[in-house]
Amino acid sequence: MAEVTLRGFGWRHAGRRAWAVRGVDLRIAHGERVLLLGPSGAGKSTLLAALAGLLPEDSGESEGSVEIDGLEPSKARERVGIVFQDPQTQLVMARSGDDVAFGLENRSVPAEEIWPRVIEALERVGFPYPLDRPTAALSGGEQQRLALAGILALRPGLLLLDEPTANLDPAGGALIRTAIARSHDADTTLVLVEHRVAEALPLVDRVIVLEPGGGVRADGTPSAVFADLGDRLAEQGVWVPGRPLPTHRAVSPPADSLVRAEAVTVRQRLPAVSVSARAGEALAVTGPNGAGKSTLALLLGGLLAPTSGRIDAAPGGAPHRWRAAALTQRIGSVFQAPEHQFVTSRVADELALGPRRLGRSAASVSATVDELLERLRLTRLAGANPYTLSGGEARRLSVATALATAPRLLVLDEPTFGQDRRTWIELVELLARLRDDGHGIIAVTHDDDFVTALADTTFALGPAS
Repeated sequence: MAEVTLRGFGWRHAGRRAWAVRGVDLRIAHGERVLLLGPSGAGKSTLLAALAGLLPEDSGESEGSVEIDGLEPSKARERVGIVFQDPQTQLVMARSGDDVAFGLENRSVPAEEIWPRVIEALERVGFPYPLDRPTAALSGGEQQRLALAGILALRPGLLLLDEPTANLDPAGGALIRTAIARSHDADTTLVLVEHRVAEALPLVDRVIVLEPGGGVRADGTPSAVFADLGDRLAEQGVWVPGRPLPTHRAVSPPADSLVRAEAVTVRQRLPAVSVSARAGEALAVTGPNGAGKSTLALLLGGLLAPTSGRIDAAPGGAPHRWRAAALTQRIGSVFQAPEHQFVTSRVADELALGPRRLGRSAASVSATVDELLERLRLTRLAGANPYTLSGGEARRLSVATALATAPRLLVLDEPTFGQDRRTWIELVELLARLRDDGHGIIAVTHDDDFVTALADTTFALGPAS
């Protein structure tokens, strides 16, 4: 087990005026299981990175202190395991079993212990494939299970989890929560960031809420924190169990088809699928991890050619054959991993890039950028580097970049990932307005609340073959 102590801790990313997190005083005792909450941008992921010793001195400014069992985090890394929001940042080997074994080999675990521990960890997270499954062939949710298995195999004294179920289907999320619960047998101290609060509560005995302006807003048992401050926390954006969410039904029937797929396949990634999306309609694509949802999103967004079958999109032809400028004007895509579509070093420049490439005037570009910054609650981050944003902020930026060219069709992969309650509601309202203005919305999602709140039609892909 590991004990955590923070005294007046703060961190500011290089080039940023605002502190990501500040004034945090905490002690987490050996074996405690903590759920770390707070609005998007409150510094939850930054705090986890600090505990893992992953904030180099030359990448920002720090104040106060952080200790793991009395040691600086950089000297206690072998006691700590962290699973990030984006599992791709942790996978390093070509085969799944080798990836889990990698950390054990680096820790000089005896050779005869490595593979039994690999197999045990993969079983705990419900990994469905053999050891030689290529990591490149895994869906985002499957990669998340593999990343967690790699950390559990190390048997860390302090386990840090940053939204470990965000990209998982319900069954996969349940398996991960079971694996986390079992880690108590190893006397592990746990700090968990998770927006699925109701499902996470059985895993924890303490809730800590970070205040966006600095410090700790609330600290106590889950029942005490939510009973005393539930309404106020919900207003501030914290996901408080039992609070209903607004729904948005379409104001008129859908119009013409914007994209139609007929018996399309992608070898080893997507079986034959036929589906269409219409103007004025929100289509939710659901299904288990590995079923091919993200692959279908790439096909419908014109970013991938099918192996067989046919795709037609308005105003005509296969979208993957269109020139980049035409595709950008007609279809906007949001990837599962937001950072995969960032190409500049400032949030405002990221939003301006698409309109500038389309030859729009400087005044028009500036107006578009200002409007999107305001609508997506990114104004204070206009000068920030996109790669320093929190997961929720990065997701909103990726949605904003897709909107910047005013496309008729939006294809979004997990659009509500990483959002707090307030930004979730605002994002769904924004998509509802776009749909009611005649845009088409295609959303790949595991978020049942999102489907209930917005979807006019649901297309369910079957289990992976």
